[in-house]
Amino acid sequence: MTERTLTPERRWRIPRLARPALLGVLGLVALAVLWELYKFFGPNNGVLIGDLTVLPRTSDLAMPHLATMALRLFEPVTGAATALPLWLAVLQACAFTLGIAAVGWIVGVTVGLALALLMQRFRLAEAAILPWIVLSQTVPLIAIAPLVRRWGAQVQLGEFAWENWMSVALIASYLAFFPVSIGALRGLVAPDANHVDLMHCYAVGWWKTLWRLRLPASVGYLLPALRLAAVSAVIGSVVAEVSIGLRGGIGRLIVEYAGAAGGDPGKPWAPIFGSVLVGLVAAGFVGLIGLFLRRFRRGEVNA
Repeated sequence: MTERTLTPERRWRIPRLARPALLGVLGLVALAVLWELYKFFGPNNGVLIGDLTVLPRTSDLAMPHLATMALRLFEPVTGAATALPLWLAVLQACAFTLGIAAVGWIVGVTVGLALALLMQRFRLAEAAILPWIVLSQTVPLIAIAPLVRRWGAQVQLGEFAWENWMSVALIASYLAFFPVSIGALRGLVAPDANHVDLMHCYAVGWWKTLWRLRLPASVGYLLPALRLAAVSAVIGSVVAEVSIGLRGGIGRLIVEYAGAAGGDPGKPWAPIFGSVLVGLVAAGFVGLIGLFLRRFRRGEVNA
């Protein structure tokens, strides 16, 4: 298609689709510039107000240069001859955590949608369940992770045995179901009352009304909730890996590499950047889902 045949709307559509990615890259660049500026101009002992440190120290051990972190990625994890490059070890840990977070996200989305449908269908169910959904998020995650692992270790059905990664996935789903249930409920009740009354006038049942009216109307509410659920599942996976002690994931790698900060300041930042990468991939996957639902996205509402 030549430029002459493009309509004005078509000409602006491509930059508009690329705008979120461009703004994200610019945000990362601005953060990197701010990091280096503070390291150059900031005091070596940080900014103190009385005995309280409000801004970090700028020494090379506490706040290494971005170039130091980047170059460290291409060096071996340890001095052993068989040691993997740091970037490869972090990437393998990211894939492990991302897989667990994906399982937790799927379970959380399924449970959240089921609760939202139940609460929309029955007003009594909404009054009974919604306060408990909100209250569930006040429980400290780091406190329930060991309990989930202990309870899971007692589950055994025939040949099936509960594994530690399942406990991490369960905790990830525990965080993921909340934004989905709230966002989906807001979307399911979003259709205008006149539209709902019209469906009633035509004697359309609840299931067809749900499929033809309520679900399309909920997309603008549901997509931000799915993105928030994806990021929450990643956070839950990382925290649960630390609390449970599950090896192989990025959470455990953060704890293990933190001990090397004194002599190898660039190494502890590698798994931190890895966890950021996992979150971006998870949110990007939901963005791909949004591309398939573009015709229903007449405006998104933040979850």
